[in-house]
Amino acid sequence: MALHKDDVLKIAHLARLQLAEDEIPATTERLTSILGLIEQLQAAPTEGVAPMAHPTDAIQRLRDDQVTETNQREAYQQIAPAVEDGLYLVPKVIE
Repeated sequence: MALHKDDVLKIAHLARLQLAEDEIPATTERLTSILGLIEQLQAAPTEGVAPMAHPTDAIQRLRDDQVTETNQREAYQQIAPAVEDGLYLVPKVIE
């Protein structure tokens, strides 16, 4: 499907794009090649192919949630500038 200058200008207007006069031929060529690719994809035989929600419709193997790290909160809070009741105190940034 070949596009014309008027088609490209209309598409640019709908997309809220401002095209300079010298950009129109290159944009026309790119859009025409994209539409050609779409036509090729539509021509592919898809009869009997079930639609998929995702190309890797597979069940993911999940592991059990297990704690693998030790609690080091006390060690980290010893070097913090300000801590109260196990929480880090930070300066107020919103007035």
